[in-house]
Amino acid sequence: MFFKVFFIGSMVLLFGHPSEDSGMYHKEYYETGRPKAEGWLKNGLKTGYWRFYHPNGKVAEKGHYAFGKRENYWYFYTEKGALQQAGHYKKDAKADWWLFYDDYGNINHKCQLNKGKKNGYCLRYKNSKLTAAEKYQNGKKIKSWYSLRSFKKENSLSDLR
Repeated sequence: MFFKVFFIGSMVLLFGHPSEDSGMYHKEYYETGRPKAEGWLKNGLKTGYWRFYHPNGKVAEKGHYAFGKRENYWYFYTEKGALQQAGHYKKDAKADWWLFYDDYGNINHKCQLNKGKKNGYCLRYKNSKLTAAEKYQNGKKIKSWYSLRSFKKENSLSDLR
């Protein structure tokens, strides 16, 4: 018994109390009793993996927080449960490539974003085929292409990384 208490006490001294380091798991509910949000809080800030729900119980969005700000890859869903959009967050703003889906789960368009604004290329699809490309700078469209040939002529496909 002494060894068990000593071991646990030593672990707390070495690694800290679990609630201090890992935070606490938090859940919020709608008035109906269905879950609204759940995830980790540390020092009152959202951290780690979080999941949010529509009132009908389907997942609305899920992703990671760091120090109360959205980070890394996030997924957003319709009330019917279909994927609506997905992409990266950096410092609580949409960044890098984002994918946007139609009602049937097909990619409708994908765009490069910076600080939540279109900045770079935006590729449009219909029936899984590329139909147009656009170039944006700080949220403003500066050029459109409606043929892959003209797009390739003016741009390097390596620019699409």
